[in-house]
Amino acid sequence: MQNNEPQSHDQAGDPFGSDDPVATELANAQSRLIELETSNAELRETVLREKAEIENQRRRLHRDLDQARRFANEKLLNELLPVYDGLEGGLAVEGGDIASMREGISLTLKSLLKVAENHGMSQIDPLGQPLDPERHHAVSMVEAPGKAPGTVVSVLQKGYVLNDRLLRPALVAVAKD
Repeated sequence: MQNNEPQSHDQAGDPFGSDDPVATELANAQSRLIELETSNAELRETVLREKAEIENQRRRLHRDLDQARRFANEKLLNELLPVYDGLEGGLAVEGGDIASMREGISLTLKSLLKVAENHGMSQIDPLGQPLDPERHHAVSMVEAPGKAPGTVVSVLQKGYVLNDRLLRPALVAVAKD
């Protein structure tokens, strides 16, 4: 009879023992897998937080833009309130002579033009200047002795410019050749 004990002792040993390179490699792989799964979970959590933060920023930006659009003219309108007050005060006066009403309207117009200038708008009043097709619209040509041909001799409607952008050309009459 043969004795198989030494062989069975080798087989009965720890299959995942530290002497077995496959077992060591498997244990290392399992520990690495746990590390990677933990890292992956942390990265997912970070990505979700970042997505939430970006979404919150997007909502804040939309809210801020909406507020800016709704109240963009607040400063302008606050500056116009005294002009409204002046007009209402002028309309409330009973009687009065034409000269004082004209003076009141003139002061109100000056106040209104000042508000417009504060916001970048200016008038185009080209009387006596050469016709500028970029800023003037000639609606008629008239005889104007002593005036050079193409010179603006009357302004039918003033033009306006906002920060160097033409809002409305001046309607003018120019001297004939």
